[in-house]
Amino acid sequence: MRETMCYNCGCKMPDNPMGAGHAGAEPGGKSITNKTFEEAGKAMEESTDESKRNALDLLKKVLGEKRAKIVKDPSGFDRYDDA
Repeated sequence: MRETMCYNCGCKMPDNPMGAGHAGAEPGGKSITNKTFEEAGKAMEESTDESKRNALDLLKKVLGEKRAKIVKDPSGFDRYDDA
């Protein structure tokens, strides 16, 4: 899968932290980059691509591009289940 766009600003450079550091991979990092998804995947024992797919699925639901049923998780947070 070829990456075509930055995750924050649309610069089309998914590895460039734009001087703000890689979020989740560097202390104080703010830019969501491929490194962010790599580190998130490692933390959840999944691949970088799985981490991206999970994020994409949730983003589609949050943005209303995919139907979702919002339920209150026992943790107290909202969870976007498939509708």
